[in-house]
Amino acid sequence: FGNLTAGLIAKALGLPIKRMVAATNLNDTVPRYWLSGQWQPNKTIATLSNAMDVSAPNNWPRVEALLAQGVVSRADIEAVKVDEDDTQLGMRLLAQEGYLSEPHAAVAYKALKRSLQPDEVGIFLGTAHPAKFKEQVENILGTPIALPAALAKCAAEQSYSRDIPADFATLEQVLRQLDNR
Repeated sequence: FGNLTAGLIAKALGLPIKRMVAATNLNDTVPRYWLSGQWQPNKTIATLSNAMDVSAPNNWPRVEALLAQGVVSRADIEAVKVDEDDTQLGMRLLAQEGYLSEPHAAVAYKALKRSLQPDEVGIFLGTAHPAKFKEQVENILGTPIALPAALAKCAAEQSYSRDIPADFATLEQVLRQLDNR
């Protein structure tokens, strides 16, 4: 909920934001909490938007702190759950509009669309490039996507991995050897 926290701070500083939407996937602790007042994390569910697969988000206390300090109010926040079908639909709808989305941005888009009143406009934030989720995006949209040039260059490089014991001294030694190349 880093984007939410940043938006709430921007609102508190004077940016004319009517309200923020806390978008979640099937891991809906926040929307359930918003409705019931009971913080009850469930077992985490694996979803297309895997970076949001957190049932007990460790950054939610930031939002709670802003509320407790009176910086923002509950009226400034709406919490919305988006399921897997809606995530995929969001990606397809955005593609029809010429915007290539990955699952996380599609969750935000669908949550925004669900919360908007007929006379309102809004923005959603998507902070990852679709290439980060290339296989998912291609499977859902049924079309190949190109990697950005910088990412394609990195993908073409030889990868390097080595098993090492789980202790700091060995890690430090390996890292120092890498630095000396």
